[in-house]
Amino acid sequence: MPHRTFFWFILPTLTAMILFIALPIVSVFIQSLHIEHEQVIVVSESCGPFGCTETTSVDTGATEELRRERPLGRFNGIGTYTNRSHLALEEIRKAWDTAGTIGSFFSQILNLPFYKALTFTLTYTFVVTPFVLVLGLAIAVGINNLPKLLKGPTIFVSLLPMMVTPLVGSLILFWMVDGDGIIGATLQLIYDDSALSLKASPVLTWTMLIVYGIWHILPFSFIVFYAGLQTVPRETIEAAMIDGATKWQRMMNVVVPHLMPIVIFVTLILLMDNFRVFEPIVGFSAEAHAQSLSWIIFKDLRESANPLYSSAGATSMLTILGVAVLVTPVLIRTWRDFRRRSH
Repeated sequence: MPHRTFFWFILPTLTAMILFIALPIVSVFIQSLHIEHEQVIVVSESCGPFGCTETTSVDTGATEELRRERPLGRFNGIGTYTNRSHLALEEIRKAWDTAGTIGSFFSQILNLPFYKALTFTLTYTFVVTPFVLVLGLAIAVGINNLPKLLKGPTIFVSLLPMMVTPLVGSLILFWMVDGDGIIGATLQLIYDDSALSLKASPVLTWTMLIVYGIWHILPFSFIVFYAGLQTVPRETIEAAMIDGATKWQRMMNVVVPHLMPIVIFVTLILLMDNFRVFEPIVGFSAEAHAQSLSWIIFKDLRESANPLYSSAGATSMLTILGVAVLVTPVLIRTWRDFRRRSH
């Protein structure tokens, strides 16, 4: 394709990416370098028969004037990134100096807001992603081997979790694990403990969120793998059968290598989607035991008195950086495979 033709071909997509992806990211980064204006305090003195007293009040007019003159706020550089709510470099240094053991050091670090949220985010991502990949492929292979009459209904049932809005789905499971719900009441009956609550334990809360994440995202993985299975060359499968290959050998040496580009694609999507986990935490009201980076952004923006735009912007940029780090190995693998095939 001539360069000129290629340029006009990609121009609409490139324009949309600049307008709706690049520019918003630049805007968020600039906002993250500024913090809110300090409130202008006015000290007034009132005198009476028994002496004078000083009172302080906020000059709302002067504060609003500052906001109009500099709507982004005061320039703070990378101060927001290094403060206690984010990378907490000073707190890490102090913890390293005062901690007697490695365990004590990590215990102090993991209690900091950003690292606490990062721990759950990474745990959720690295547990849900492989489970969804393996189970999605297994379900796709199983349904692909079903009789034609059963495939349609089975595919429909398998896609039901994806049809449920994430927030609604998490709310439904939240009610089910409640003490009055079917799961919560059953567990109380089994263990003969009326005070047993899945919501009171951080470990059980994390487990519920991870199980819900697998249940909700699994249909996406399954349907993509199922579509990929339809492209596996029948001749290659038959040749492997003639050579005496077992089902497992045909799967590992024929089907999986053929589906590898799809596996990489699904992995990229899952990593990016799981790293920004948010809806289940809100639906389960689990923020007391499980907080993610996306939830921190939400919390900063819903501060009733004064939304923390700078803090939310800094967390957003760190989240984007985290996603980039996660997907880089997969992209490098894809590039190497492309170079190898091109040669």
